[in-house]
Amino acid sequence: MATNTNALMVSSEIGTLKRLLVHSPDSGLGKVVPSKAQDWLFEDIVHLDTIRRKEYDYYTKILLYFLDPGKIKGNLHTIDNGKRDFYKPDHASFFRSDKVIELQWLLGEILEEHDIKLKLVASVCAIENCPHATEQELLKLSGTHLAKVFITGSLNEDEMIFPPIPNFIFTRDIGIIINDHVLLNKPAKKARTRESLLAKYIFFYHPFFKEYHDKVIEIPDTMHHFLLPKGDEKKVTLEGGDVMVVSKDHVLIGVSERTSMEAAHRVTNILFEKNIVKKVSIVKIPKKRDYMHIDTVFTQVKRNMWVMLGSFSRKAIKMEDADAIQRILEGHKKEDNLKIIQFRKKDIENPKFFSNLEDLLIDISENDLKCEDKVKFVYSGNNQFPFDTREQWTDSCNLLALKEGVVLGYDRNDKTVEAFKEEGFNIIHAKELIEKFEHDEIDPAKLKDTLILMPSAELSRARGGFHCMSMPLLREEVES
Repeated sequence: MATNTNALMVSSEIGTLKRLLVHSPDSGLGKVVPSKAQDWLFEDIVHLDTIRRKEYDYYTKILLYFLDPGKIKGNLHTIDNGKRDFYKPDHASFFRSDKVIELQWLLGEILEEHDIKLKLVASVCAIENCPHATEQELLKLSGTHLAKVFITGSLNEDEMIFPPIPNFIFTRDIGIIINDHVLLNKPAKKARTRESLLAKYIFFYHPFFKEYHDKVIEIPDTMHHFLLPKGDEKKVTLEGGDVMVVSKDHVLIGVSERTSMEAAHRVTNILFEKNIVKKVSIVKIPKKRDYMHIDTVFTQVKRNMWVMLGSFSRKAIKMEDADAIQRILEGHKKEDNLKIIQFRKKDIENPKFFSNLEDLLIDISENDLKCEDKVKFVYSGNNQFPFDTREQWTDSCNLLALKEGVVLGYDRNDKTVEAFKEEGFNIIHAKELIEKFEHDEIDPAKLKDTLILMPSAELSRARGGFHCMSMPLLREEVES
């Protein structure tokens, strides 16, 4: 893969997407057992073949038609008629796009370098407590084969040597591009330790990122944290789903189940010290599995439009329709669970506070993005109970913008789809859209205000949407 001097630049959530990192569902997903599912951060076991052939493959096709059509246009029916090697990163017929970039492919390439292979095999074997004989066996493998082993945990179809890393499909969480810098994660859960290690080696050693080595940010731990009593360590944990680059000068950092306040503190200081941004908003949400990251409760659709969970809205906080007792009890509860503080580099001592999520998002649209149109909100489940919380659980708020106003979401969130229709959005299923792209009935560049519905019966059970399953590397700048 050739080095690209314009490889990294992300300064918004909605600028036209030009390049991203993904990871196709691998065989490790098909080996998650019920007794280990929650340890590996899954709520349930999933059916691998359905995810691959009937769900994620549509995601790959959509991305290619938008970002790298030369890899797929004219070949669609050949691919659909059994040419599965097109999707396999370890196969010679893999699509190998430098716009829709597969993590396993990058990992395989750096593992062809003997010194890197030695270091990474030793590191992984130390983490997984492998015997010396296993370490020696891994060193004999090709880079392509070894990358697959590191991700799936399987030496071959019958022999597993350590656990899989099924969350590797959620590439957003391994890091985030902030303007032209890379912020690497510090996972909260042990199940993601190997992911973090592999990502670090890719960003530091792959030629594609060679020009950005001095712009990779690692978050340091608290000094002497290992000497402190349990509970007082001030853990430094951060995952990419809790970081949003909403403008070239403004980053949001979530404090959640997966990202700690100490990490938010440290990242804010680093971003200011390096003059990467001028403003950081800390969004503290409840530490609940329901939410996990801030991108599970809101994402951006257009400069003046956001999708969000209604329980974090103005009305939910103010509870205008509630009686006095409910307003006091529930209002107190909401304020305890949501806290938003905005720091400005030029005046750190005087932060700005927001009482609800809507006010923050309106402020971003109006002041950061200079939007003159009324700011609109699409609510999960069309703000109707119980559909709001049901559909938030299946990632109604976790949308990926391919360009401003064109977003990918799950087809199962019916009430949220209704809400998009009410805002004038076109709704189209991925399968239909792909056929129209193939026959030149629709030009991806001319698509506007569209929610693309992706099949989701199994993918949604993995507890992550398309925002989670993408790590944008390059977006066009949004004019403000």
